[in-house]
Amino acid sequence: MSFTSKPSYESPLNSRYSSKEMQYIFSPDKKFKTWRLLWIALAEAEKELGLNITDEQIAELKAHKDDIDYEDAAKEEKERRHDVMAHVHSYGKQVKASGADGIIHWGATSCYVGDNTDIIIMREALTLVRQRLVVLISKVASFADEYKAMPTLGFTHFQPAQLVTVGKRASLWLQDLVFDLEAVESAIASLRLLGCKGTTGTQASFMDLFEGDNAKCVELDKKICSKMGFESSYYVSGQTYSRKVDFMVLSALSGIAQSAHKFSNDIRLLQHLKEIEEPFEKNQIGSSAMAYKRNPMRSERIASLSRYVIADILNPAMTASEQWFERTLDDSANKRISVPEAFLAVDAILGIYTNIVSGLVVYPKMIEKHIMDELPFMMTENIMMEATKKGGNRQELHEVIRQLSMAAGAVVKKEGKPNDLLERIAADPQFGLTMDELMKLADPALYIGRCPEQVTAFLDEVVNPILKSHEEDLKVAEVELNV
Repeated sequence: MSFTSKPSYESPLNSRYSSKEMQYIFSPDKKFKTWRLLWIALAEAEKELGLNITDEQIAELKAHKDDIDYEDAAKEEKERRHDVMAHVHSYGKQVKASGADGIIHWGATSCYVGDNTDIIIMREALTLVRQRLVVLISKVASFADEYKAMPTLGFTHFQPAQLVTVGKRASLWLQDLVFDLEAVESAIASLRLLGCKGTTGTQASFMDLFEGDNAKCVELDKKICSKMGFESSYYVSGQTYSRKVDFMVLSALSGIAQSAHKFSNDIRLLQHLKEIEEPFEKNQIGSSAMAYKRNPMRSERIASLSRYVIADILNPAMTASEQWFERTLDDSANKRISVPEAFLAVDAILGIYTNIVSGLVVYPKMIEKHIMDELPFMMTENIMMEATKKGGNRQELHEVIRQLSMAAGAVVKKEGKPNDLLERIAADPQFGLTMDELMKLADPALYIGRCPEQVTAFLDEVVNPILKSHEEDLKVAEVELNV
């Protein structure tokens, strides 16, 4: 993070939150170099299908694929008011010696480079998201496994309910992430290139170039896809690929944001309860005024960025619904913002989430205290069963224990005293149970059901096979937080 003064606005997604890797994927340099790779693929494919393009021309195109003169391209765009043609002319100046300037972009329309590049970049960005998701899944899985048997107070409506375990709760976060990984992998698998479809998607210009040879038009698309690392292109399109593709991609990103937001909510609430805290560094300051504060700032940042991504999905949804016939240009300015920034924000979210899970601090004594505050109420069914074994009437005991529970609850709420329900039951001869007998029923492990077994089964049958099949993704470096 830089504190240098700059005279213009800079997105905090760049300066504060997202990784350098994701920033480069959506950088102008990446985009314009991909344009040149697409122009080379087009020229190669056209030559292979019989058009008059020489090896020397292609060699010169390749020789200058990375040395873009951005100053010249900017001058060209200022004059021509067209970004694609600006780069065509700028590239052409560099390859004039072989005459390659005359065959750049031959038969293509702007969306050939624009839309194909968007697809290529989104697939690369989704691949990075997948890698970060796999790393995060492995971290949450380790946490869930470590704490699968540690009882904790479960909540419904944020009111005390039956016990769960710390690891079982983490398995809920983990399951959401598994769903997200499936959605990301589905999005990656669904992406196809636009290919070479022309101004209205009819390939009319290429039918003219190939003198009406339909097979060569089909082969042109296949060759370009192969050269750019795709299996196929969309069968039909207007001038652009359907803008529903952007919506489907951002839907996967929105799912990640939803999962992360839910996780951040849980951590913020648990930190308030002093049961689990996110990492807090030695010299970190929680509040400028209240020196004692340990605010869950990283979880709050996840919530903040996630809210942005969840709202951002409206952009491609509206864009897809408002396209006219074969194309309008009201998508362009919106796409330049909504798609990259969704990826940059999700990249940041996954980095923060991984950072938090890697350093979560669990406080067993606080967890135990909160359990014991509520456990006497949860024990009542077991107590009635034990008392019934000793000859008590189950229905009569139910009414007595209901009255004793109300009285004990009133002591807790009105007087701020500890829960004394067990003492009341031990003192009531109708139950015939001593305090020692009652305390044997007060083991929290008796009330967690199949939590440990559920976590183990989920890890063994679902999560570990995923991690095994994504071993390469686990090698990706974790993102270092800037703030």
